[in-house]
Amino acid sequence: MVTMNIEYQGELRTQIIHLQSGNEVTTDAPIDNKGKGEAFSPTDLMSASLGSCMLTIMGIKADSLGITMDNTKIVLIKKMSSSLPRRVSEIDIEIMIPHELTEQHMASLERAALGCPVAQSIHPDLKLNLSINCQ
Repeated sequence: MVTMNIEYQGELRTQIIHLQSGNEVTTDAPIDNKGKGEAFSPTDLMSASLGSCMLTIMGIKADSLGITMDNTKIVLIKKMSSSLPRRVSEIDIEIMIPHELTEQHMASLERAALGCPVAQSIHPDLKLNLSINCQ
């Protein structure tokens, strides 16, 4: 169990404190939703959490396979629905692994990414476009 304190700071901004570590995150509403866009929006954090979770679970899988995920990067594009209710409707995720891997390892890592807890927690109507490339 993880406990966080979240406080509304005014002007559509929040401060999140992770109590175990003391780390802090600020959120701000995006410009297209009456905010200043000066920090991650809550939906940005949700999308970033997906990418971070995928890399973490892929890293666990890579360790068990005896391969490295070092320097692997994600480019993630969050798309908002143009209709109401306002929600994330689609996320493009490009994972770039700077190592040569076998097809078997690639398939195993893709399953790990899609099986991460955040991916398993998001609504099934949210469209995920995942591509994994070795360089």
